Amino acid sequence: MTSYVSVDLRRLVESRAHHVCEYCLIHEDDTYFGCQVEHITSEKHGGQTEAANLAYACAVCNRAKGTDLGTVLRSNELTRFYNPRTDRWLDHFSLSGGVIQFKSAIGEATSKIFRFNQAERILERETLQFIGRYPTVEATELLRKDLP
Repeated sequence: MTSYVSVDLRRLVESRAHHVCEYCLIHEDDTYFGCQVEHITSEKHGGQTEAANLAYACAVCNRAKGTDLGTVLRSNELTRFYNPRTDRWLDHFSLSGGVIQFKSAIGEATSKIFRFNQAERILERETLQFIGRYPTVEATELLRKDLP
């Protein structure tokens, strides 16, 4: 399959995510570079361009992730990243002010590589919280979703 994402598939991914980054929960309207449809498992690792392997990610999360599948933590074993299609966000993360805290090894691996808690990202989330834009109602809906 090709990496081309059709308009209909792009709309499905955007709508399913409520126009919110499925990783850091920022709304596309609140991030300078917007959000992108990304492959959870990159094509170079055999990932297909189909709804089950696509997520909606802000440009910062998407670029930090790149084509990686996970990272090595203290155990010296590969720990995979959070997968929005198979994992519940609240099982792996929690919010404390503008900080995204991890609750599992998967959350730690994701947080580490996606750089969730860089000072400027925390400041961005705190500022958005102050004006009532983080997490948005849409992000709250995303957190409540049932997995397929």
